[in-house]
Amino acid sequence: MLSQTTNAATQKISPDLPLTAKQAQLVQHILAFTARHLTTAGPAVFALYGDAGTGKSVVLAHLFNQIQVAARTQDASPFAHTENYFLVNHPEILKVYREIAGEHPHLLKKDFQRPTSLINQMAKDTVHPDVLVIDEAHLLLSQADHYNNFYGDNQLQSLLTTAKVIIVVFDETQVLRMKSFWTEARLEKLIAPYPHETYRLTHQFRMQASDKLVRWINDFTHQHLHPLPTDVGANYDLRVFDDAEQMRQAVVRRNQEVGLSRIVSTSGYPSTLDGGKHYITEGEFHLPWDQYNYTSTPWAELPQTINEVGSIYTCQGFDLNYVGIILGPPVSLDEHDHLAIHLDRYTDVEAFKKRADLTDPTELVHIKQQLILNSINVLMKRGVKGLYLYAHDARLRHYLQQRAL
Repeated sequence: MLSQTTNAATQKISPDLPLTAKQAQLVQHILAFTARHLTTAGPAVFALYGDAGTGKSVVLAHLFNQIQVAARTQDASPFAHTENYFLVNHPEILKVYREIAGEHPHLLKKDFQRPTSLINQMAKDTVHPDVLVIDEAHLLLSQADHYNNFYGDNQLQSLLTTAKVIIVVFDETQVLRMKSFWTEARLEKLIAPYPHETYRLTHQFRMQASDKLVRWINDFTHQHLHPLPTDVGANYDLRVFDDAEQMRQAVVRRNQEVGLSRIVSTSGYPSTLDGGKHYITEGEFHLPWDQYNYTSTPWAELPQTINEVGSIYTCQGFDLNYVGIILGPPVSLDEHDHLAIHLDRYTDVEAFKKRADLTDPTELVHIKQQLILNSINVLMKRGVKGLYLYAHDARLRHYLQQRAL
């Protein structure tokens, strides 16, 4: 059945996808903002806020397609002959956008870039961007990162030095690493000196879940634990498992039925970037972490990845039909039924690398705990049709089971 879902990811953010009336109005508003500031001095910024699944990416896809059609075909347009790029700092999502480009006559694969690549081209004076559209701007680096060949202090600041208009999509609840640590307050402080507008999307488009379940996820990932709602949506399947292997089998069945169903996990299990396989074991459950995907196909669309465990780095920004989540050792329930986050059990060594501008010990503990909670938020909102849960911590597992009526 998986063949029926080939290119499913591209269909969910394609510029051919119909927009709601409000989304179409928003695209036109951003186009007008961009055209107005193309001829003014200094950069202008439009910030689009919204939680996971609120339709940010499809708005950007429509917006960028219209900009490029005008740039390449409409000599009377304010966008005529402008040089524009779409940036995303996530390799799996970049693959989806480049696949979309191959299906549209006025979108070129080279229009879609990683931020570091474009910044380095700007430094060599080989590109001169007019308009930049940035998806997942919360993944932009906010400090130097030699591993990614970025030697500046902040990627957005570097991009502002050249571009005339920048449109960013931003969700602070999807910030996952210290090297890309952002908050709305930090973003707003950075863009305050420039002409700017903001807009917040609130309607949930991805998940066919009830508003009550979406609120429960948001509360859970801010350490506000309360019973799972009984009303999760007529077309949504929520299950809590006592056995991770049974959950895996349920996800495999869903994958056979409708495709794009995968097991994912939080950090907290052996994981090293050494090219080898590292396994997650929970009772009879025993599968390796996702392997680096060298193909042009997104990880979740590769048939063999039904036998791997996905991470935030392969799933962020990507829609699955059903997602089975393992809440690993860093997450537990204490004796007072409060959600506890254990930093010492987090095995993603890249997440907590030091940075010079964050030194207060109390603040650092809070930030690191929130990064872990953000990763859970990202994973829990991957499933369009269903969410399956298994918790490593027996107390948390039983708490969730007893209240999932």
